[in-house]
Amino acid sequence: MRYLHTMVRVTDLDASLRFWCDLLGLQEVRRMENEAGRYTLVFLAAPADRARSEAERSPEVELTFNWDPETYDGGRNFGHLAYKVDDIYAACQRLMDGGVTINRPPRDGRMAFVRSPDGISIELLQEGEPRPSAEPWASMPNTGSW
Repeated sequence: MRYLHTMVRVTDLDASLRFWCDLLGLQEVRRMENEAGRYTLVFLAAPADRARSEAERSPEVELTFNWDPETYDGGRNFGHLAYKVDDIYAACQRLMDGGVTINRPPRDGRMAFVRSPDGISIELLQEGEPRPSAEPWASMPNTGSW
């Protein structure tokens, strides 16, 4: 398993970049604009982690700016922690066997979401190429929020 990033939703991208970059000292390493989804993702890394971030896309902070105004309360501005795993199906099975609900199953063989006992959303991403679609994951519905 490898730590990837922490996602934080922001309401004012310019003010957030001023805080995270100008004041805190993180550096922007890449940006993605999604016209269809109406959001911008900005990935930041600490100066000492920049080379690793550019090579491995970790460790990073992901600022998510939704273009349509939204109020974030109750911790909604914090999104999730993300980890790459060697085998997403084995990781999800281990969690499920331990009593963890798979909120967003890895139907695509690439991505799943679970929650910690405290409700922290955790994204699991398959290392390398997605696994071929397989049961029980392929037909498993989403459960709760992820």
